[in-house]
Amino acid sequence: MRFFMVIDIVNKSNHPLPSIATPGSAGLDLKANLDQDICIKPLERVAIPTGLFISIPLGYEGQIRSRSGLSFKHGIIVINAPGTIDSDYRGELKILLINLSNEDYIVHDGDRVAQLVISSYAVPEWNLVDDLDKSQRADNGFGSTGLN
Repeated sequence: MRFFMVIDIVNKSNHPLPSIATPGSAGLDLKANLDQDICIKPLERVAIPTGLFISIPLGYEGQIRSRSGLSFKHGIIVINAPGTIDSDYRGELKILLINLSNEDYIVHDGDRVAQLVISSYAVPEWNLVDDLDKSQRADNGFGSTGLN
């Protein structure tokens, strides 16, 4: 069973709308919308336009995530992963990439550069207290839950 949500989208690119690759995929592939190739040099950061504009319903966010193949094979990742698209943002979706490899990487028009995952979120209503409830972990931090 798949769960669907209707989201308004404007597509100013020449590419199909974002879609999932397989029935079990959570991420929708986002493609570069370029007039000319972009070369990402080692440790360089770039904003890749998609030509897409979306209206995410209140209570949801869009998460921009790296593609595992680009990350593993080429060292190309979303620099602020996951990037958040707020429900009130109406500008073009741009993908912030960084090249962590030692070689130039060329992005071509239509290349799949990231994934979009739509997730619900909760806005907290704070309850100011003097002490927190006790837990087994308490205030043990980094590395405290594993054996290694």
